[in-house]
Amino acid sequence: MITPTNIQVEVTYLDDIDNDGMLDVTEAPGLGSGQVRFMVSADNAINYQVVVQGENKLQGPNGVDHIFSILGENTFSVTAIATGTGGVSSSITFNIDVLSLYEPPADLLEMLRGDGSRVWRIKSEANGHFGLGPAGGDPFSFFASPAEGKAGVGMYDDRYVFNEDGTFTHIVDNTNDDPTTDVSGTVFGREVLINELGGVGGGEQDGADIINYVYEDYSQQWSLTAPGGVETLNLSGIGFLGYYIGGNHQYQILSRSANEMTVKSTDGNGDFDWGFILIAE
Repeated sequence: MITPTNIQVEVTYLDDIDNDGMLDVTEAPGLGSGQVRFMVSADNAINYQVVVQGENKLQGPNGVDHIFSILGENTFSVTAIATGTGGVSSSITFNIDVLSLYEPPADLLEMLRGDGSRVWRIKSEANGHFGLGPAGGDPFSFFASPAEGKAGVGMYDDRYVFNEDGTFTHIVDNTNDDPTTDVSGTVFGREVLINELGGVGGGEQDGADIINYVYEDYSQQWSLTAPGGVETLNLSGIGFLGYYIGGNHQYQILSRSANEMTVKSTDGNGDFDWGFILIAE
């Protein structure tokens, strides 16, 4: 067992300079998007993690992205952890300055979390409530599920709770919480990617889908940004809506009304954009 040494962290600030929907590299503290990418390296390490704002994020091939949503220019503490063989690790902690200028409109906040908390679900009764399309394109152009087309796979009994304090709770089965709360349930997701959830396993393979993957209720954080002027819902950690696809856990809001929203997100393989229609209970 060899302890990792010489930990290095490349910090990149990302902003959409020309409003083309693509992120550009800018100088610290950024231009206001609040999005920062970390790339950790070290000698004798086999994996890396970044701990930021109370979240522990495992580094992927493209590093770790994090969105700081506290308004203004603020200083944040970040810890980079390098792990070697046998589980031995070492770490460094450093500070970064980040500028965040986006303040969500009042009607968007009201829609999402109401006066303090609001519960959402997939609008399973609507045609086209779940779909996929090319990455960067129409998320319903390749497939759009008919009403109730994914019944029994572990998606329709899920509930998504957005709270005013920025916490997000995913209830994986809302049918077993009466009269007492039962945190057990199942979820629906993409093969291989769904393993990022770190559950006990199980579920059934159905093509490239894993249906009824055994999982429990969990909580993460939510925030709102608008890269390139597109309202975007960001979920921390493994937070997701409808169907687990990995990726950056950022959902672009394509349309919204007082009680309904259509969102899309790109999967962790970069293959598809996935679309979802959600409705507030």
